[in-house]
Amino acid sequence: MGRSGGKKGKGKLKISASKLSNKRINKLAKQGKLKRDKSKQIKEKKELEGRRGNEKQFRPKKDLAQEDEIEVEEEDIQFFKSHQQRSSFVSNVDNRLLEQPSDGHKKGKKRKVLDDVEGEAEYERLPRKQVATDNNRKMMLPIKTKHGVVQRVLEDEDEPVANGDGGSDEASGSEMADAAEEREEPLPILSGVELYAQRQRKLQERKQRIALLSSAIIENPNESTKKLRELVGMLKETDPDVFVTVRKFTMMSLLEVFNDIIPGYYVRLPTEKEQTQKMKKETKEILGHEVALVRFYRDYLEFLDRTAKGNKKEASGKKKNKKNKHGSDEAPIPAATQQKLKQLSVQCLCSLLQKHPHFNYTNNIIAVIVPFMNSNNEQISDTACNCVRQLFKTDKSGHVILEITKCVGRMIKARDYRIQPKVLNTFLSLRIKEVSYTDPVTKEEEKKKQNSEKLSRRERKLKKKEMFIARDLEETRATEDKRKRLKLHTETIQTVFLTYFRILKKATHSVLFPSVLEGLAKFAHMINVDFFEDLFAVFNKLIATEELSYRESLHCVQTAFTILSGQGSALNIDPVVFYKHLYKTLYHVHAGCSSDDVKIVLDCLDIMISRRKRQVSQQRILAFLKRLMTLSLQQTTHGTLGLLSVIRSFIITYSYCDVLMDNEAQGSGVYMPELDDPEHCNAHNAMLWELALLRHHYDPAVRRFCTHLRNGAPTSGEGQLPVELRKLPTQILNEYQRLDIFNQFVPEKPKGPHKHKGRQGDYLQQDVAEQVLQVLSATEDFVDVT
Repeated sequence: MGRSGGKKGKGKLKISASKLSNKRINKLAKQGKLKRDKSKQIKEKKELEGRRGNEKQFRPKKDLAQEDEIEVEEEDIQFFKSHQQRSSFVSNVDNRLLEQPSDGHKKGKKRKVLDDVEGEAEYERLPRKQVATDNNRKMMLPIKTKHGVVQRVLEDEDEPVANGDGGSDEASGSEMADAAEEREEPLPILSGVELYAQRQRKLQERKQRIALLSSAIIENPNESTKKLRELVGMLKETDPDVFVTVRKFTMMSLLEVFNDIIPGYYVRLPTEKEQTQKMKKETKEILGHEVALVRFYRDYLEFLDRTAKGNKKEASGKKKNKKNKHGSDEAPIPAATQQKLKQLSVQCLCSLLQKHPHFNYTNNIIAVIVPFMNSNNEQISDTACNCVRQLFKTDKSGHVILEITKCVGRMIKARDYRIQPKVLNTFLSLRIKEVSYTDPVTKEEEKKKQNSEKLSRRERKLKKKEMFIARDLEETRATEDKRKRLKLHTETIQTVFLTYFRILKKATHSVLFPSVLEGLAKFAHMINVDFFEDLFAVFNKLIATEELSYRESLHCVQTAFTILSGQGSALNIDPVVFYKHLYKTLYHVHAGCSSDDVKIVLDCLDIMISRRKRQVSQQRILAFLKRLMTLSLQQTTHGTLGLLSVIRSFIITYSYCDVLMDNEAQGSGVYMPELDDPEHCNAHNAMLWELALLRHHYDPAVRRFCTHLRNGAPTSGEGQLPVELRKLPTQILNEYQRLDIFNQFVPEKPKGPHKHKGRQGDYLQQDVAEQVLQVLSATEDFVDVT
């Protein structure tokens, strides 16, 4: 009987023809006699099945079933079992088919065999070469060298995932952990000296690597992108022995590197469309270097941000320590070391912002630095405030100071005005001298629009081209546009005043209130006219309550008269209340505790009297002159000289001040120094007796000034003031304030030995004269030694 077919009989199996064809093809392919592309083989099978399917549609179901079933007898099965190379498909035959009943009338269920054409053969899934390895090792492709072929093995660090329920996973995980602990070798026990030497060796290697990378990057920045990546990567040092010190060195090294290689322009990152465009090789290299520089600069800033802010959860112990790449926990950083890292990171951020305010991520740096201005750490707070003050003084474009003022205003509002006064005092460092509340650009645009309506269509096109060319030329200029800078300064001042007015309205009893009054006094000439009446109403209310300190009162008066001397001169406001308040507050400024506030008094007198000569009465001038003379007795040297300079200007400007030099009373009334009203204190009957006391002052400059005033303050001739004292009151105050309190002339010591000027003949006895000379020489030697 043939192996491929025959009559139906006992113990026969039925297998489809497609299955047999697949087995034959696989058999030939294993023997190497048939080499076909798998895709072609699949295509041919699909075409064959398609043709057979079409034929089956026009045949009866019985014929189709008979055609698909091919009988396989027991002899064929025994034949394939005896030949092991050809019996691969026999093992897949279900044993239940061999136990079919012999009765030909009772047919068993037909087994439907599906041909998985799309799947891979079993031999395709097997590895090319079986190597006995552990579960955590993988065979890699070999490497051919001059010594031969080297087989590579990769150790897989990932643990295998066990199948099954959660209990089996936990059991397998615990078993593997126990096995890993058994495999670990115990670490050698080192002494303290050995540990120190090991740490120093590691630290020296890191320091040398940092130095080499930094010098190479600075030498050739365009070709050192990989080195810059490596240097930035050293910020993530995880060795518990040296990671804190290495991070410090890396932070400072990167600060110097970026300060050296950052360009003087803003780098605009390319869009997706620009990246796909074709460009020259040189342009592509420059673009790639700039993009890499910005990316690493951002990574550095993110690290500084994380270090400066710290992790509060980790500090409180609520979060576990992070694991490094080796799986070990990072050593916890002590609080003192963490504080030093914060200080260092804030210093780096401030240095980058000061030296490169034009570069990328400036607004992000500002958003990080501004909250540290109110830090509880005094050193961090001073560093941030000094950085902001320096930027207020040096920024020429106006973009940076505008962003800083906005951030400070938002922070004050968010924290409900619980801010340290030095944060708000940084606004006093602004160097803005000019603002414009009327936009000149809109006026010019209106004029251009009116002129363009009269032009023809061709002239409009030419005008438009000229406008584009002019705009391009403006972008190439190295100078800032004056109109643009004026607009930014105006917006900055408006932001500052918005912060001040918000505190005046909602936080009158806040610690920021004196700083607000001081800021208003400085920038009062730039306040918009619309706020004048409201401000005067607030000032009158504050003065009436008498809850202000003397310093706040001085700032309030200074602000009011600054407004009146500028745009507020047209307002119909009587400043008599402010004159009385200043006259009353003068005695609170003395050398005991408030001598440093003499400068505020001098500024108020300059605005209230010197600049309003025709609007001040005679009684008011005499009363202020007498009170200032009395106040000069209670000041230090620089304060006394400043007040005497103001009195000299009064005597020169107002000729009727000579009545205070005479001791005879003029008119009715007696001088009442305790009265706080300068108009009704009868100051014309007072006398400047303080000049007699100041003649004996310890400072020669005060004595000379006093003699000059006693002579009537002559501008020339005998008794005139020396050139070094003929200055403005504030200038004299600042110059003598920098010197020692006892600013008196001390003659130099003579170089030669001091000889007694007396003659020996003055003494009748010779022995007495010799004894006197001996005592005098001994006294001189003692003075020289001391």
